[in-house]
Amino acid sequence: MKFECTIPKILRAVAAKYPEVPAQLSHTKDGSYTSTNYHDLYQTALDFGGALLELGVKRGDKIGLIADNRAEWEHADMGLLAVGAIDVPRGCDATEKDLALILSFAGCRMVITENTAQVKKLLNIKDKLPRMDTLIAFDEVDAEQKERAGSLGVTLHQFQDLRKSGHEWRKRNIDVVENELEKGQWDELATIIFTSGTTGVPKGVMLSHGNFISQLDEVDERIFLNPGERGLCCLPVWHAFQRAVEYVILSQAATICYSKPIGSILLADMKNLNPTLLPAVPRVFEAIYDGIWRKMRKVGGLTYAVFRFFVKVAEIWCAMDRKMFRKQARFASDHVVFWWFVFIIPWALLWPVKLLGKLLVFRKLTALVGTNFRAGISGGGAYPEEIDKFFWAVGIPIVEGYGLTETAPIVAVRPVACPVMRTVGTPIRGLQARVVDPDGLILPPGQKGVLQVKGPTVMQGYYEQPELTAKVMTSDGWFDTGDLAVLTVDGEIQLRGRKKDTIVLMGGENIEPLPIEEKINLSRYITSSVVLGTNEKGQDQRYLVALILPNQEEMEAWAKENNVSYASYEELVEGEAARKLLEGEVSSAVSVKNGFKSFEKINKFDVITKPFEVGVELSAKQEMMRYRIAEIYADKISRLYSGK
Repeated sequence: MKFECTIPKILRAVAAKYPEVPAQLSHTKDGSYTSTNYHDLYQTALDFGGALLELGVKRGDKIGLIADNRAEWEHADMGLLAVGAIDVPRGCDATEKDLALILSFAGCRMVITENTAQVKKLLNIKDKLPRMDTLIAFDEVDAEQKERAGSLGVTLHQFQDLRKSGHEWRKRNIDVVENELEKGQWDELATIIFTSGTTGVPKGVMLSHGNFISQLDEVDERIFLNPGERGLCCLPVWHAFQRAVEYVILSQAATICYSKPIGSILLADMKNLNPTLLPAVPRVFEAIYDGIWRKMRKVGGLTYAVFRFFVKVAEIWCAMDRKMFRKQARFASDHVVFWWFVFIIPWALLWPVKLLGKLLVFRKLTALVGTNFRAGISGGGAYPEEIDKFFWAVGIPIVEGYGLTETAPIVAVRPVACPVMRTVGTPIRGLQARVVDPDGLILPPGQKGVLQVKGPTVMQGYYEQPELTAKVMTSDGWFDTGDLAVLTVDGEIQLRGRKKDTIVLMGGENIEPLPIEEKINLSRYITSSVVLGTNEKGQDQRYLVALILPNQEEMEAWAKENNVSYASYEELVEGEAARKLLEGEVSSAVSVKNGFKSFEKINKFDVITKPFEVGVELSAKQEMMRYRIAEIYADKISRLYSGK
């Protein structure tokens, strides 16, 4: 089935086999949850597909889909894919400028969107979208925007009305939608995803049904679900990571549960829905990690000391266990018997202590994620090593995945059943990976270079931009990811940063900022940091500087404990006492003791107080857009390097 079909054909097969199994669980206005089973999801998609055919949509038409993650997104997407249309998705956080660029470039005549605010946004740019003549809204749109749409020559429909009219149309046109669905081919274009990008240059990634489906052959084995088990989804569905996650869930007849990456909502959903999987970006798991440690520090005293003791014992035991059972990345041949000889006695002695920690402490932590929890999947960015070790030690399984929009997106994911620490696992079945040097020579295991991949998940190219496609594709079909990596002797991939993020100092030293930032961000007093090696004009400098975003709650608690007076939070973090505190945190984090070289130390830093926001400093995956940060804080960067 998986290699001879399209995405809607997979839904058809699952709906036929598991019609009554819940496919979706969504929030209602009263705080409860509403369920849609597989039979109804499939029929709703067909009904909407019928409505699109009635509106004149033809195979190959490009349809904008501007909405956040919700049940109707899947209904609309499956419906348009069923009739051979192509979606052009983006989230509600997209600016008018973004939408004008994306929808005009793709030539969308029809746009499906979420609510009044999004309809207003689209009507504001009607002059830049001369082809747009039809809008479809999931929620009721107010009278003002309805009238405005009519005056601009745009027909506005409500999604639920089209579902009903499409249902009636199908009664009059028996099996027409089903026949269109059957015509679908493996290599047909399914979507054009314009990357949010961390460089500021959106590109339309063309992905076929086959690009997505080829992942399911093995991902369903590494991230396995049983029919009816729940995956809690909190990421923007227009992004390839979340979209692939939803296909992984649907292909196994499991249940998509819609949530948000907001602490109070996500934690409540974890408690109420008791999910099996939690796919999320690293920042979600960082927030959980920070919350656990913050809570324990507040408790303080003997309880906090006991917690720290058991965490340290568990981390040491797990480190030995990984060496003995080859669950650790290996870059050269080793002798496992040697590690057993070295570690067997301390490993055996610490095991009962770790078990006691599980009974007294860790059991309460694992209860937070529920009794059905099998794994969290961290993707869309680098997963910090300290957080990886912590969750492994306390018994909360979090595995790391890796991919790009251009690879639909999955390249590899650490298997839940047999994870190898600090890797994203081997490439999924059917995909090849290699590491090359700047001259394109293939490097052996253990040597760092640029990761290239080849296989059925790799995109068809960038839409209408063959020159950009040629820059990332070799003549024999290898895609240059732009990511730095090392292969282990067992073929797993370990990521080492982004080629485009590499800082080159005036002395010629090459520095990856991400490991430095990860270490700095472990400080309880620091929420985030940005390491820089160029001035505001992009010119290489002699030393590193950093912008530090302090943790306001922790800084204010520190000020209270140390009798530091201040009139405002800005005055507090700019004050001499706070500066000394942060300077000590940064210098102790980025030190030779922690494995950093002398030229990797932070010579100067400045503080910022405005939290990073998606769409401003962060991409939709909550990755830092360094070019935007350099623009926003150009004055601070200038002062750091000018000495003023």
